[in-house]
Amino acid sequence: MAAPLRRRRRYVPQSLTADGWRPERAIVRRSAGTWTLQSTLQRHGLGPVAGVDEAGRGACAGPLVVAACVLRPADAARFEGLTDSKLLTAAVREEFFALITRRAADHCIVVVPPAEVDRRGVHVANIEGMRRAVAGLSQRPGYVLTDGFPVRGFGAPALAVPKGDLVAACVAAASVLAKVTRDRIMVELDGRLPQYGFALHKGYCTPVHDAALTTHGPSAEHRFSFVNVAGAAAAAGAEQVLVHNGSGTSSEHPVMAAGGGVGS
Repeated sequence: MAAPLRRRRRYVPQSLTADGWRPERAIVRRSAGTWTLQSTLQRHGLGPVAGVDEAGRGACAGPLVVAACVLRPADAARFEGLTDSKLLTAAVREEFFALITRRAADHCIVVVPPAEVDRRGVHVANIEGMRRAVAGLSQRPGYVLTDGFPVRGFGAPALAVPKGDLVAACVAAASVLAKVTRDRIMVELDGRLPQYGFALHKGYCTPVHDAALTTHGPSAEHRFSFVNVAGAAAAAGAEQVLVHNGSGTSSEHPVMAAGGGVGS
């Protein structure tokens, strides 16, 4: 008589913490609100939990700004209403910015200039900015939550959270830090380069911005890797100057000039 077959247990790989300890499986319930992920990870010994997000990824002018933020687990009530920064009014974003910088356990903001975005490409510059923001935290996080797509190289376990700035409070906080910082930069640039209307559109591709590019040509604050900027430069008969050594061109001097480029 043949021996009965034994069912083989399927091996399911699990991640380990830095010291080799494997936490028990956690069940995450969405109904717990935007603090669910952070609370669950903290409860299983994987804190502090950092959220990471960016602002300006799709803009054709101005810097890319990336922020990392760690919120205190007991501060949920203080941050009632915190969500994706794009869904908040400018006034409310400013209020949350002040609250976050005052109450957050840790935060770091990284500004990536346009020349670096052109040199690396938007996606690579964004990922590198996220790594730099997390590395800039005063304490190494136990877990990192990113908005939308997976990122490696944080030196800690990470999880890509779809619509992270809507479902994870620490990611929403990072989005507020990044957007408010970038908006302030663009308003300051508008004072120096009023012909582009940066205070209005914040460097994004709009009909008003495209019209300004056609009339005045690109400035040092524009990203020449973007089609509309490159097109405006070509139409003006200007020469694009690419920076390869990591140094940016001064914002006070144009990188484009009719008939030739001005080097840095």
